[in-house]
Amino acid sequence: MAARAEDLLPVEYFLIVFTLPAEIAQIAYWNKKAVYGLLFRASAKTVMTIAADPRRLGARVGMTSVLHTWGSALTHHPHIHMIAPGGGLSPDGTRWVSHRPGFFLHVRVLSRLFRRLFIEDLLDLHRTGALNFFGDLAGLADAGAFAAWLAPFRKNEWVVYSKPPFGGPEAVLAYLSRYTHRVAISNNRLVSADADTVAFRWKDYRIKSGDRQKVMRLATPEFIRRFLIHVLPDGFHRIRHYGLLSSSARKANITRIRALLCVQRSQQVAVPDPQTKITPLTLREPCPCCGGPMRIVEIFRRGQKPMARAPSKEQAA
Repeated sequence: MAARAEDLLPVEYFLIVFTLPAEIAQIAYWNKKAVYGLLFRASAKTVMTIAADPRRLGARVGMTSVLHTWGSALTHHPHIHMIAPGGGLSPDGTRWVSHRPGFFLHVRVLSRLFRRLFIEDLLDLHRTGALNFFGDLAGLADAGAFAAWLAPFRKNEWVVYSKPPFGGPEAVLAYLSRYTHRVAISNNRLVSADADTVAFRWKDYRIKSGDRQKVMRLATPEFIRRFLIHVLPDGFHRIRHYGLLSSSARKANITRIRALLCVQRSQQVAVPDPQTKITPLTLREPCPCCGGPMRIVEIFRRGQKPMARAPSKEQAA
């Protein structure tokens, strides 16, 4: 946390998520180090390539990537959470290039390039004998069969999405503190456990509205199996930094950017106390008038008139 606080810049930060198709993710069951490493490299190269395009941002960018391998029900769902400053250095390094308000990079363009880079590098891993296959997929060890199996994925849409910018550096730190060192399930989600059954809370994201919280009960051996799916290989780093934030040049790049933005180190956000309870992110902008957090008072559909509301005491005054 202290290291990340020193690296934060007074700009908007964006969260970009890169997800693998379930069929390709299945290969990672037996090839975690190779496939997860490829997921890191392909997603980072995608963002840096698109951002460097003069038709997009035209800048050298940096990002912090965090690997998650689980869904809410402890299923296998490998994906990358990428936190990136909204902008970058110009190619000659003489100015800071800012993003468009509320927009970083086009997710459709990111998705297409990510798909191509990942598939090409996955074929390279197969040619070098770095992939293993078992069970129903044992036949994919043959080069021709593997290429034919991958062909349909070149036309499918791969899920890449970007969330609205964080509220500020403090929100970035709060996010990192919650997600960078967490495991597949935390104790506060457990409802009960004994030798036969484990019950835990999970979110059903298939439900578009209403209460998504449900309780799942699994046989204890099945719960252990799902948990162990998410144990990473020894020495595998699930937090990595790329571009301007790569370890070799991070300090020099951040110093240059701060100078270009006319920002002193003392103006950066302080490291939060680990004992302090962190308020969950809403990813909504603060009120432009008072700076306080905004809250939803009513939701209505397009074309529907909002209900008339009596003015509050403050408004009446």
